[in-house]
Amino acid sequence: MTVQLLVKDVMAKPVTISKSQSINDALDKMLDEGSDPLIVLTNHQVVGTISRKSIADKLGSKHKATISTAKIHVASSLEENIPSVLPEQEIRVVVPLLKKHKLVVVHDSEKRLIGQVGYGEILRVLQPRGNIDGVTEPAHTIEADERLSHLQSLMEEHDISRFVVMDGEKISGIVTETDLAISLRKFREKIEDRHQDFRFHNIIVRTIMTSPILTIDRNTKMADIVSTMLKKNISSIPVVDKGKLVGMITRRSLVQAL
Repeated sequence: MTVQLLVKDVMAKPVTISKSQSINDALDKMLDEGSDPLIVLTNHQVVGTISRKSIADKLGSKHKATISTAKIHVASSLEENIPSVLPEQEIRVVVPLLKKHKLVVVHDSEKRLIGQVGYGEILRVLQPRGNIDGVTEPAHTIEADERLSHLQSLMEEHDISRFVVMDGEKISGIVTETDLAISLRKFREKIEDRHQDFRFHNIIVRTIMTSPILTIDRNTKMADIVSTMLKKNISSIPVVDKGKLVGMITRRSLVQAL
């Protein structure tokens, strides 16, 4: 007899932050806990989430440039729409929710927050069938010497969360919304307001990218892909075929294929 997994069997401890705390606090907690997004609370009630992308968007906003990052509150980057499930429901009910949201919160019968389920939790118990082509997304690329201001514009205008960084035909690294958020915070805190536009315009992608990066061959088995991503706590891996970049696998693309 097949045993049905319940939400309570796979849920993780909720990672939360107060609506009144700063986005500095939120970013630090995301990096320390390896969690994105965070569940936002006010008076112990869930009011939404805050993500690394929403922080990067806020820090990149010109009209906030004169405000210290320590004074920008989580409330200003709040994403309010977040689904909820009960611990006794079957885990399969979470899958369609995670195809639209990065996180699902778990409430008990008295509406108290007791857990969360994200991409990692679901992929530990459910994996896509088929080969790697079925879970591969197009890989967006950017040159290593491209300006950070252009990267920011591309991410915001086209809703792209990561780029493979190229140095000619060679894969040089990867740059994500996390790298952008961290670099924007450091930049905003160190550079005087009157010099920000000039200095920011001269930062290049190479200086903030993650390098070297892990890649996987197009013939890699699905189970090995998922195992590697969970073990190394990474959210995406470029796919190569005979050394040539052919796509990207993300936790989101894996969940979309379930």
